Amino acid sequence: MSDPHSQQHPKGTRQTARLDTTPAERKRGFFILFVSLVCMGAGQSVIYTILPPLGRELGLSPTGITSIFAVSAAIWIFSSAFWGVRSDRWGRKPVMLQGLAAFALSFACFATVMHAGLNKWIPAYLIFPALVLSRCIYGTFGSGTSASAQAYVADRTAPHERLRGISIISMAFAFGTTFGPVIGSSLTLFGLYVPFYFIAVWAILSGAAIWYFLPERTPPKSHAVRKTTLRWYEPRMFPFMAFGLVLSLIGAIPIQTSGFFFQDVLHLDARMTAAYTSIGLMSSDMAALFAQFVVVQRMGFSSRTLTIAGICTTVGSNTLFLFAHDFPTVVLAMITSGLGFGMARPGFTSGASLAVSPHEQGAVAGLLNAAGAAGFIFGPLIGWLYEFSPRVPYMFGVVAMLSLLAAQFISRVLREAGKLPTDMEAIEEPTESPVPNN
Repeated sequence: MSDPHSQQHPKGTRQTARLDTTPAERKRGFFILFVSLVCMGAGQSVIYTILPPLGRELGLSPTGITSIFAVSAAIWIFSSAFWGVRSDRWGRKPVMLQGLAAFALSFACFATVMHAGLNKWIPAYLIFPALVLSRCIYGTFGSGTSASAQAYVADRTAPHERLRGISIISMAFAFGTTFGPVIGSSLTLFGLYVPFYFIAVWAILSGAAIWYFLPERTPPKSHAVRKTTLRWYEPRMFPFMAFGLVLSLIGAIPIQTSGFFFQDVLHLDARMTAAYTSIGLMSSDMAALFAQFVVVQRMGFSSRTLTIAGICTTVGSNTLFLFAHDFPTVVLAMITSGLGFGMARPGFTSGASLAVSPHEQGAVAGLLNAAGAAGFIFGPLIGWLYEFSPRVPYMFGVVAMLSLLAAQFISRVLREAGKLPTDMEAIEEPTESPVPNN
């Protein structure tokens, strides 16, 4: 394998860091973003945890409950790319603030509808469309937060720092997803809808922190000179889009089927299935956090190395599922899955960030978020595969991940993703000074 530092970026994609902030300000800004994105990750896991039992109390079927998420994800595919481009033109903070406001409003409306439904304050036939509408607020406007946050980090990291910087986004969501159920289970003591109000308040406070304390003094890019032409179907972008979609789809397999897998393969009753599934999912989330906090941040691997290592690890995880017949083996498979995706996601995301120009960071972040949502939409196909046998989805996972591994060597775009330019200028950190924030 060639040395990543000995390669030249294609013309027009040379990366430089916009160090318009001091090191202390960047550290503060990244921490604020981390807390805000933890909020969003926790909110998603809370809704996945609480909605199924609460939805049944409201008279919703499993199909109806899952369709609420599907509608939001379908909107997200288109809105994420839209808001990513707008963050290039308007600035990162306005789009982040709009997204967090929509996220808070969506969760508050969701909780209000559930509260009203449980107390019979609204007709039963209005509950489902009202819940869908509340999620559409998030899908339409909330998708801009993660895309603009990723672009903000890319703006303020040099090429050789990009992988560690971008991994902040993945770490925040993983952290929130891991501990969101803990928040949800503790607050449900006060009511099933209370965790949603808590998340909404958290999002509002995060928005206030971004408004007052997140430094962004660089004006948005010029419309005429810096207007991006990045599209998902372009040869320089399509490999990343296809990669992200497949990665998201295969990542959904253990999440969506683990509960069924524990029950069917280990022959457990409902109570033990719930307990074992919780242990497995928590173990997977903790492994993903280890990958992002330790492997990505501390080991110094390149984007390409992490992506390939993550793919190989997930192949091993899916293979373990094929032969698992006891609890320790299934948990080991889920741990391996979390570790693999914890490496592959930030690896390929940072590679895509380095493959485009500085003024296209919002656009590429939006497109990658859309690819992840598209994978979620196709996730129900996994259930169809499971109907044949509990092992079939994991056979599909092995084949799909091996295909991604082959693509890393066949596709020139993926093969060169994350390589640093040889003429990268030394980045001198400005001295800290009391520059006013706006």
